[in-house]
Amino acid sequence: MKQTFEVLNVKCGGCANTLKKGLREEFGEVQVDLDVTPRTVTLDIDDSQLDGLRAQLVSLGYPMTDEELKTIEKIGTAAKSVVSCAIGRMEKGFE
Repeated sequence: MKQTFEVLNVKCGGCANTLKKGLREEFGEVQVDLDVTPRTVTLDIDDSQLDGLRAQLVSLGYPMTDEELKTIEKIGTAAKSVVSCAIGRMEKGFE
């Protein structure tokens, strides 16, 4: 079923591109809404897949807003998101 989740650290089209590419293989087509704050991702997902989605989002640097992270984890995801954003911008430019 389609569900929408609020995520942190998403700032631009590069971030959106990284999210779409990083989640597509496991979760299919992903929509990223850059017109709302906090940003949202929408995808077709079963509740049994939520833990996997959360882990994938954290690994990309874009945790859900309700994710309970320690301070060092918050800093780590913010740093990852900067790198993911840059990669997403470069990959988008090559398409």
